[in-house]
Amino acid sequence: MARLLERYKTEIAPALQQEFGYSTVMAIPRLTKVVVSMGVGRALTEKKRLDAAAADLALIAGQKPLVCKATKSVANFKLREGNEVGLKVTLRGRRMYEFVDRLINTAIPRMRDFRGLNPRGFDRSGNYNMGLSEQSVFPEIDAGKIEYQQGMDIAFVTTAGSDDQARKLLTLLGMPFRTE
Repeated sequence: MARLLERYKTEIAPALQQEFGYSTVMAIPRLTKVVVSMGVGRALTEKKRLDAAAADLALIAGQKPLVCKATKSVANFKLREGNEVGLKVTLRGRRMYEFVDRLINTAIPRMRDFRGLNPRGFDRSGNYNMGLSEQSVFPEIDAGKIEYQQGMDIAFVTTAGSDDQARKLLTLLGMPFRTE
């Protein structure tokens, strides 16, 4: 079992149940999935960028990414419908908790000039979105072999009904939000 999943079941879920007064275990907020995505717009002119980003994302997430294609043509960006412009990976279960554990304990502390995660990244449904400016913060990626710097977006989807419940869940999981 993943270390963070075990901690969720033994410590975090009972703490959330006591704080918010849930009557059933199924009402306690939990992570359902984590979506890691990369927009690779320059892949239109350089196909190697998409392949390099896919290899890096597969190393980081532990599973093969899905190639996303443009749904509309935009003449100003020289973009045609069907062009490959991004990658995404949806993590669930054990892999999700292992990824979140590595993100919190290894990748986030390696970020340059880190002062805490933006607490305004919540939507009104209890989900949190954050961005990373480069993939080299993950220990799986060898910084000397990186051809192209590539950022990524990470979306945490929870069953929480409000942003306060989701913020408390992610804080107990170990997410370092900055205080404003």
